[in-house]
Amino acid sequence: MAQLRQDYRKFVDRQAEVIAVGPEGVKTFSDFWISQNMPFVGIPDPRHTIAKLFGQKVKLYKMGRMPALIVIDKKGRIRYGHYGDSMSDIPTDKEILSLLDDLNKESA
Repeated sequence: MAQLRQDYRKFVDRQAEVIAVGPEGVKTFSDFWISQNMPFVGIPDPRHTIAKLFGQKVKLYKMGRMPALIVIDKKGRIRYGHYGDSMSDIPTDKEILSLLDDLNKESA
């Protein structure tokens, strides 16, 4: 999350929006979001409603929800999906920014 916060402007420059969905309840999620000064949208999802919509895995023996990263284009189509098997299995911002550059070239 810290890297996303630092790179947020790079996403905006590519006409992209970052939305993070967390498993915590509203109060815990909100307190974290404010304390970390996150510049993008965050949505608490304690009942896993959004997670289920996008097929995010939950592995209780690994402490809950596994990371998932979904890129949705302006027409609402999923253009990229990454479903991690551990908390360290997350694509880098550089990889996602490169993907956005490619998608923007396609639509030009």
